[in-house]
Amino acid sequence: MTVSASSAAKPPVDRKPLPNQSNAPPTKSSPHSHQKTNRPQPSRFKLTYDIVMMIAISIDLLLISIDAILMSNFSTNVAGWLTISDGLNWYQAVIHDPLRTAGGFFTILLIVELLIRWAVAIKQQIYYRWFFFPFIHWYEVLGCFPQLRALRLFRAVVIGRRLYQLGYQVLPQPWLNRIKFYINLLLEELSDRVILTTIHNYRQQLTDPKTQQSLIESTIARNRDEIEATLLSLLRQELAPQLHKFNGQSEAGNLLASEVGNAIQEGLANTPELRRYLRMIPIAGSLIESQLLHIGHNVGENVVHSINKRLLDSERIDSLMIAIAHGISHIETNNSALETLIATIISDSLSEFEAQIKVQQWKNQDLLKF
Repeated sequence: MTVSASSAAKPPVDRKPLPNQSNAPPTKSSPHSHQKTNRPQPSRFKLTYDIVMMIAISIDLLLISIDAILMSNFSTNVAGWLTISDGLNWYQAVIHDPLRTAGGFFTILLIVELLIRWAVAIKQQIYYRWFFFPFIHWYEVLGCFPQLRALRLFRAVVIGRRLYQLGYQVLPQPWLNRIKFYINLLLEELSDRVILTTIHNYRQQLTDPKTQQSLIESTIARNRDEIEATLLSLLRQELAPQLHKFNGQSEAGNLLASEVGNAIQEGLANTPELRRYLRMIPIAGSLIESQLLHIGHNVGENVVHSINKRLLDSERIDSLMIAIAHGISHIETNNSALETLIATIISDSLSEFEAQIKVQQWKNQDLLKF
């Protein structure tokens, strides 16, 4: 007869099994039968009562709406334009008062029906406390007031929803699909307006230097460990392979060693004192000069290979990257370049998010194609 809130309903009392059922073997049931037993089916009386009340409330609301329209100034102007003022005046003089009286009797009927259901709920102890009923069925209580009769629509909707959950087709499926579509449309538009307003206010707060500085400091302070771990992961992924290229007999390492050897050889060749002293040695001076330049080139290559082997060791490189990541993560936030960078990133992220919010997803649905 009514929809009870699961949070306020009392839990079922455990009952002991009967003696002839204690040793009975469990019967195997299908998934559909198990699903039906989980949700208790209403009696035929309650089902018929809900349908009758939904129809009565719908008719009452329809009559109230028609009466409100026909009694408005807009209807008077339209009737004068269509030259049917006599019919409208007859309705306002003859039908309006009896219709209001019938509406008053229906309101009294709803109040009596609500009190009876409240008494039944108290007797059956449906809720933990007797006074929970009017709070759970607040829309029915407020709908009893003539000024708030539109809230009676909530009860009709609740009854229709319960009947739909029980498997009864209250409205045609195309109508339900369109109702869901417009509800989702309304919720999407409202949520978009709220989010866009929040983004606009947040942008205004970011223009304040103090707010911006506080945001940057709090963000970096809360995520220093994550920043350090991310930087270390990037360094190990990108920098370590590049440094390892100079270690061993790789192409980059050989190129660096060769260039250093050529630089030493060129430096020895461009030393005039060395050439002058070597030329003082008869016959063997030019040979010694040539061998010395060759030795200088080999020394440069060997020095580079030795330095790479010692300095580009895996453990040394990893410790160096750990120190770099730790130093960057603990950088001073009072830095104009850092503030500009973070502010730009935040602004671009907000712009992308705002552009995504402005996309109206409901326009892509087929229900708009009439």
